[in-house]
Amino acid sequence: MYQHFNPLAMTDAWWQHILMLVVAAVLGYIIGYRSRKSQIEDLEATLGSLDGDLDDCLQSKKVAMSARMAATPVVPPTPDDLKVVEGIGPVIEKLFNNAGIWTFAQLANTAPERLREILLAGGTRFQIHDPGTWPDQAAMARDGKWDELKQWQDELNKGREE
Repeated sequence: MYQHFNPLAMTDAWWQHILMLVVAAVLGYIIGYRSRKSQIEDLEATLGSLDGDLDDCLQSKKVAMSARMAATPVVPPTPDDLKVVEGIGPVIEKLFNNAGIWTFAQLANTAPERLREILLAGGTRFQIHDPGTWPDQAAMARDGKWDELKQWQDELNKGREE
C-alpha cells in the first residue's frame, strides 16, 4: 500500500534517485558554504584583532627602544678623567658616566642638586658625599687652570670646603 511513496522500491524511478542526490548535494553545499562563511568571518575578525595587537606590540617596542637609546649615555670622543675632581672616585665617575656626564664641561654645567640625585640613585652609600664644589672644580679643569685647581684642592677636605 505505501510502496508508491518509496522511490527506491520503484525500479523505473531512476530519475528520482538522481534528483534526490542533486538536491542533497545542493543543500549540503549551501549549508557548508554558510558554515565556511561564518568560519571565515570569525577568522578574519581574529586576524584583525591580532593585527591590532601586533601593531600595539611594535609601537611599544619602538617606544622602549627609543627610551633605551635615550637612556644609553653617548660617550664623547674624548671623555675626561673626572677623578681629577677631589671627592670623585672610580665608582662615582662611573655613576656620572651612566648619567651622561663624561667631560669636565658637562660636570661644570650640572647643578650640585642634580649631582646629589645621581649619587642617591647609586645607593645610600653615596649620600655622605657633598658635590657642592665639584662643578667649580670641573670648570677649573675645563679651563685648564690646573695650578689654581691644585691649590684649591689642597684647601679642600675630601672635596668639601672647610
